[in-house]
Amino acid sequence: MKLIRTIGFGILIWIIGVNLYALSFYLPILEDTEKQANIWLSIIIIPVVWFCSKLYFKKGVTLHGLWAGLIFFGVSAILDALITVPFTVLPYGGTYADFFIDFGFWFIGLEFMATTYVYWHAKVRSKISIGNYQ
Repeated sequence: MKLIRTIGFGILIWIIGVNLYALSFYLPILEDTEKQANIWLSIIIIPVVWFCSKLYFKKGVTLHGLWAGLIFFGVSAILDALITVPFTVLPYGGTYADFFIDFGFWFIGLEFMATTYVYWHAKVRSKISIGNYQ
């Protein structure tokens, strides 16, 4: 099923993103390590989403790139709500609102959708007929 495949790649992107975010704390470059981690994640998420989009669309999936990006981001947001916030934000005095209102969160979401769309537009759209995609 295509939806299960899309959700699976959303989970994979989230796992890779969380691990790279956590690893960035071990290479302190800026004084504000949280800001550094957010900058690092916003940069590194682009090739991660591009690579996962490449794997996702490899099987001939014709789902529009914006929909795929939205699902990838939605899955990541759900996992953030279920795992990231309770275990990494709430124990340090943060709230769900702090996490989900943050500009960086929405900027990364935009990167998810833009990267997936650009990949789809450049690599997939040309291979399918215009009226054939979902």
